[in-house]
Amino acid sequence: MVKKFYVTTPIYYVNSEPHIGSSYTTIVADIIARYKRMMGFDVFFLTGTDEHGQKVMQAAKESGVTPKEHVDRLSAKFRDLWEKLEITNDMFIRTTDDFHERTVQAFIKKMMDNGDIYKGKYEGWYCVPDETFWTDEDIISENGKKLCPQCKREVKWVEEENYFFRLSKYNDKLLKYYEEHPEFMEPDFRRNEMLQIIRSGLKDLSISRTTFDWGIPMPDDPKHVVYVWVDALINYLSALGYAENDQKFHNYWPADLHLIGKEINRFHSIIWPAMLMSAGLELPTKVFAHGWLTVNGEKISKSLGNAISPIELMDVYGRDPVRYYLLRDINFGRDGDFSEDNLISRFNADLVNDLSNLVHRTLSMCEKYFDGVIPVFSGKDDSPDKDLYSIIQSNVKKYKDNMDHYQFTQALESIWEIIRYANKYIDLTEPWKLDKQDNGRERLSKVIYNLIDSIRIVSVLISPVMPDTSEQILKKIGYGQDHLAEENFELHRLSSNVKTDKGNPVFMRIDTAQWEKVIKIKSPDIKQNSFAPSIKKDETVNQEKKDNIISLIEIEDFKKVDLRVALVKSAENIIKSEKLLKLSLDMGELGIRQVVAGIAKFYTPQEITGKKIVVLSNLKPTKLMGIESCGMLLAAKINDKLSVLIADRDLEPGAKIS
Repeated sequence: MVKKFYVTTPIYYVNSEPHIGSSYTTIVADIIARYKRMMGFDVFFLTGTDEHGQKVMQAAKESGVTPKEHVDRLSAKFRDLWEKLEITNDMFIRTTDDFHERTVQAFIKKMMDNGDIYKGKYEGWYCVPDETFWTDEDIISENGKKLCPQCKREVKWVEEENYFFRLSKYNDKLLKYYEEHPEFMEPDFRRNEMLQIIRSGLKDLSISRTTFDWGIPMPDDPKHVVYVWVDALINYLSALGYAENDQKFHNYWPADLHLIGKEINRFHSIIWPAMLMSAGLELPTKVFAHGWLTVNGEKISKSLGNAISPIELMDVYGRDPVRYYLLRDINFGRDGDFSEDNLISRFNADLVNDLSNLVHRTLSMCEKYFDGVIPVFSGKDDSPDKDLYSIIQSNVKKYKDNMDHYQFTQALESIWEIIRYANKYIDLTEPWKLDKQDNGRERLSKVIYNLIDSIRIVSVLISPVMPDTSEQILKKIGYGQDHLAEENFELHRLSSNVKTDKGNPVFMRIDTAQWEKVIKIKSPDIKQNSFAPSIKKDETVNQEKKDNIISLIEIEDFKKVDLRVALVKSAENIIKSEKLLKLSLDMGELGIRQVVAGIAKFYTPQEITGKKIVVLSNLKPTKLMGIESCGMLLAAKINDKLSVLIADRDLEPGAKIS
């Protein structure tokens, strides 16, 4: 029987046009959907738009159009963007769809029949921008104003007759479910936040409004419209035909994964499961709440000029490099920063130097030595061959495990371990020498076969994240999209005697000196180094004084630095370098990092292994002696003495230093 997988994004509120931040979840969902299809699952991938509520009605009024005209225009922008990004969703739902309205009313009627909805009077605070009710304990008081704890905008006092959901009734049931199913909510630190809310005691929830009419009428009481969040959550059922008892509902429910942003976690991880319990339905397998995305360290904002459309980025860099960067540099689940400088750095280092170089170099040798035809796999295995096989097999296993647990950064690192060793394999086997040896032809045949087979496996593994690149590479070596299957992760499935097509390199280097970036941040006109003490040109300052000048920085500058505790798992000397050690670091939630450090004259590999050191984790990746370094350790040095900073308490790897 084919396994099913139902994945959803939140439905996006139509209060503004989509940007890179709002696209992030959808791109991640698309990557998961592609991966699951490749693994043989029957996938249903849902996204859409949330179109009711007071805020929408007000925005339409300000624009001089009807609410329906307003949502039609903005919803189309989301749908068009997903098509341009080649998102593979199976359905795009709108909460203004007729079938969704029927489903919402049927679901609420079910809750009413179970005695979980009653009429009462609501008195409390309401945030219109977030469409959220807040208690006195929740709101923030600042300069005599009452502010929303989420968006920090002013809330208003509301008194109206509402229908209420007996959320408090499900307090103990939710707590028991969380304790018995810890995998239900991830990451674990967000699960703990939800547990804290549940343990503090849940209050009944107002689920209707009477002060406006842009919404779905309550069953049998059209003066009330359903609270926009209750309306929105039910989309996960209406898309499957719940109200009509459609076969699709029986095939795909419960959802296997709800992907959401952390700001809407309470609705999905507390209110939604309680509603499903009320209606007697199974709960989703998992809710995963990821962090917020900033751009170049700044909150995404039109006024800053960084609310950039992903299309603008992808028109310049290509779809795949942007997708790769989002998953490679941003640890899924945590807050992350989209830096165009880091994107360019990843493009040149990972995609050009590593991947594209491997493909083009290998196919050039195949063309030179075998007229572009994939040679036959034959002859005995030498040590580099066995090492290559071992690295591929172990990293394929890591890749699957990481992808299954939504650890995308680590999954991509597993692929790049294969790519890096395949490049090293060329240097170890030296095909250009084998071609000149009388008995080297058979050995050369095996080397080129192994390299192309490695490329074949890599092109399959990268396909969920980089589908265009995967297709391009597979085509070069004679394969189509039907090769994207788990069975083709295995070694030695490459077909011999197939003509390759070297063509152009997959990626071309970006010349940073000539490159014009897409994102242009608007910022105050601050003179360069204006925070540093100024020295007039005609002043004579000796070198000792210059060395003692401290350039002061603002606290906001320091906040950009991400210092972490890291456990040195292993260390090794780098051939041809007296100064450098290659360190493998356990950085907790950030995964395993490789850092190259100039400490070989002061520490042996044995001395530094097992130490808990301090690492600058958000430094741009670079290469030293051809080896990628993703971070920098901190050390103190005076004259010829150097000491690495060591954590003197038993802190967990990944602990943040502030």
